[in-house]
Amino acid sequence: VRLVVAEGHLLRDAGRHAEAFALLDKTLASQPDDPDILYETALAAEKIGNLDLAERHLRRLIVLKPESPQGYNALGYSFADRNIRLDEAVQLIDKALVLSPDDGYILDSKGWVLFRQGKLAAALEVLQKSYAKQPDAEVAAHIGEVLWAMGRRDEALAIWREASKAYPANEVLSSTIKRFVP
Repeated sequence: VRLVVAEGHLLRDAGRHAEAFALLDKTLASQPDDPDILYETALAAEKIGNLDLAERHLRRLIVLKPESPQGYNALGYSFADRNIRLDEAVQLIDKALVLSPDDGYILDSKGWVLFRQGKLAAALEVLQKSYAKQPDAEVAAHIGEVLWAMGRRDEALAIWREASKAYPANEVLSSTIKRFVP
């Protein structure tokens, strides 16, 4: 399982999302209740746009491992990122935070859902806490977007520039910058 997950990560990092999904989905067919394969297949399904399948896998993961924060966080973030079902997204992310209160990625999800709800100051505070724990390109992209929405464009550009130097190939960061800076 670890080798398949590692190979899936490598394929995903290389932007070969369909291949990652095919590999993981094939493995999941023979091990349908393996939490790691369920999680990774859900993430791969989301990357190729199969959101219903991603949601089904994450809900199954939550049933299998109700005390594991990853399924709650991934599903909640998925909703927040698509700006849908925000009330449910908050509940899922809050459950993940109860299980793992200091996880930088879960804090990023919390900040992102606050942003989607229009709670900009609260979103910025949580996202900055996340970035302090886990400097990450996607968190930087989120902070920049919140700063931009707050009218603090110079600060947004500064964090995007800094993150771009550290993570020049990150898809989320690059696409976020392109949406705001022609």
